[in-house]
Amino acid sequence: MGDATRDGERQEVVDRLCTAFADDLLTLEEFEARVELAHRAGTRVELDTLLDDLPAPSPPARRGDRSKRDATALRAPDPVPERPPVPTRVPDRALVAGCLGGGKRSGGWVPARSTTAIGILGGVSLDLRESPFAAGVTEIECYALMGGVEIIAPPGVHIECSGLGLLGGFEYSQEEAPTDPDAPILRITGVAVMAGIEVTVRHPGESSRSAKRRRRALREAQLHARRLERGA
Repeated sequence: MGDATRDGERQEVVDRLCTAFADDLLTLEEFEARVELAHRAGTRVELDTLLDDLPAPSPPARRGDRSKRDATALRAPDPVPERPPVPTRVPDRALVAGCLGGGKRSGGWVPARSTTAIGILGGVSLDLRESPFAAGVTEIECYALMGGVEIIAPPGVHIECSGLGLLGGFEYSQEEAPTDPDAPILRITGVAVMAGIEVTVRHPGESSRSAKRRRRALREAQLHARRLERGA
């Protein structure tokens, strides 16, 4: 490919380097050197060379001592498997309720086109990380009263969230949007009254703490890359 000075191509490579640094695949010195080379690169070939020894984007296989940036780093999840195939049979509607108790779905369950999750003096947990999604829109409508609803979504889906918290909370932890415009859409709405509704994005097998560490490391890498860019 010819001239690679377009900002989009360069930024794509820098983003990959940020992710690799956050995943402990590069030391701080390697990261800084490659980001500087990315800003000096004049061709696409030079940019691609900076990524030749890096795996395709995936969650970290482990966090070790190599970067020596976090002595409390934990073992991270295994790489994300390929998304399950699109299911051939999808229920139109489903109800999951936790009233004075709990309702839980996890594993490779198939979400209905429209699911209602109700937590009243109890909790509902919907883990979608291994679920096959139907093409198009999957809707989840949440209602929580003095209880809670937790939704764990996988990366690689478009998430649309809107809801209301009354003496409670409706929280969504933002993750990078998938690059595939045809990726499934997960639309979540709801009301929490003296309760909580929480939507997070995590890789399969990843704990809440590990996900927070991964996102924090990625943000730090992106900020560092911007500082290097200003100094280039």
